[in-house]
Amino acid sequence: MLWAPFVFAMSQPYGAGLPQPIPPLPTEAQLRYQDMEIVGFLHFGPNTFSGLEWGKGSEDPKIFQPAQLNCKQWADTFKATGVRGAIITAKHHDGFCLWPTKFSDHTVAQTTWRDGKGDVLADFSQAFKAANLPVGFYLSPWDRNHPTYGTPHYNDVFVNMIDEVLSKYGPAFEFWFDGANGEGPNGKRQVYDWPRFNTMVFSHNKDTIIFSDGGPGCRWVGNESGIASETNWNMLDRDRFEPGTDHSTELGEGHESGTHWVPAECDVSIRPGWFWRESENSQVKSVAQLMDIYLKSVGRGSNLLLNIPPDSQGLLNESDVKRLQEFAQARAAFFANPIWPDSVKASSEFSSQTAVTNIFNARPGNCWAPLESDTEPWIEFTFGPARTPATVVLQEDLHFGQRVKVFRLEEFQDSRWTPLFQNTQDHPKQATTIGHKRIIQIQPKSGQKLRIVFEKFRALPVLRRIQFFGKSS
Repeated sequence: MLWAPFVFAMSQPYGAGLPQPIPPLPTEAQLRYQDMEIVGFLHFGPNTFSGLEWGKGSEDPKIFQPAQLNCKQWADTFKATGVRGAIITAKHHDGFCLWPTKFSDHTVAQTTWRDGKGDVLADFSQAFKAANLPVGFYLSPWDRNHPTYGTPHYNDVFVNMIDEVLSKYGPAFEFWFDGANGEGPNGKRQVYDWPRFNTMVFSHNKDTIIFSDGGPGCRWVGNESGIASETNWNMLDRDRFEPGTDHSTELGEGHESGTHWVPAECDVSIRPGWFWRESENSQVKSVAQLMDIYLKSVGRGSNLLLNIPPDSQGLLNESDVKRLQEFAQARAAFFANPIWPDSVKASSEFSSQTAVTNIFNARPGNCWAPLESDTEPWIEFTFGPARTPATVVLQEDLHFGQRVKVFRLEEFQDSRWTPLFQNTQDHPKQATTIGHKRIIQIQPKSGQKLRIVFEKFRALPVLRRIQFFGKSS
């Protein structure tokens, strides 16, 4: 059975026995989104058949011929391998629409596939909803085919497309905006009306997570390698950013004093390219590579958006399916050996409602927090013989905001506490922020007594959960 992350109930009462939240705070929809952790990306369209990464927009629609399209196979594969939702490229830069839109002549309706009556988005939405997996949509505002691109009228076209997709195939848990912007056939560069685009998405579902360089729901991590920054704040000075921003180097770490809650999302393809090519069937990322990406994305407090592109038959290729299965097995093995301490104690507890034992209790609303006067709070764990932790998983209770800035792990060895994983600039393994989740691998000598010391924080730490795991067999 796949190891499943703890899912927090989306209600949190605040009272005299609990610390006060420190803004900015996530919405309930953002908390649900962050608990998903791994989502599938599906790049699919004429590029699947042409071999291009960025289509030119002049491709004959008739090249789109996914004769064995089976979105149920996509959904079943994701469901079985712990991928908790999917986002499909409903329209990429070439302007080709995977649904028969009324607002373009470059769509599945202009193909001979299924006699021009096919609708990929309908198949996709139906299959994933039947599997109880949420759906999302990528719509590139850049359109290398549409004749109105580069004119004010094109924004009307694009808004209508958003409305059409969400009306017919939603609701969407996430809507993905790419910031690419090039010249149209008229030589004009489009001025995108981002506020209007966002308003149309929210008019269908105020809880949809809108992705772009600046959110507002979640942000690009700043690279396409699937790697989050060691320091990863969920906060961002959101008003300084929009898709295609010149400030993308700031997106990895976010801003400790940011004005809005905009968590990072790590996008990466399981293959060298984003669209399927037969020549890349032997170049699917290894299990070791995928585990490294997982530990540096989800393990650093971000969501992982893993692209698994359907092939020219309309199926997830067997090479990719096999690797997804192996990746799922590797994650399950990584978390297969939970280790429980014999005892736990803390330097202090904020109140009886925030007892340190709450970090082991999966009941909603449980958390640990120290006293306000505790300037360097800690939690100490004692383990029995032959139970040596190799992995520590920490989670803050984000209902109270993201708080921890610096912490260290220590082992009691030779009558003194020795750092296992210290947060100093000259240390090769820095660990700073925690956020939604921090996964840390350690190599204690005996592992019988460990502690976590919180050195710096925006406000007193509030921990949702701490878990220990032994080495996988």
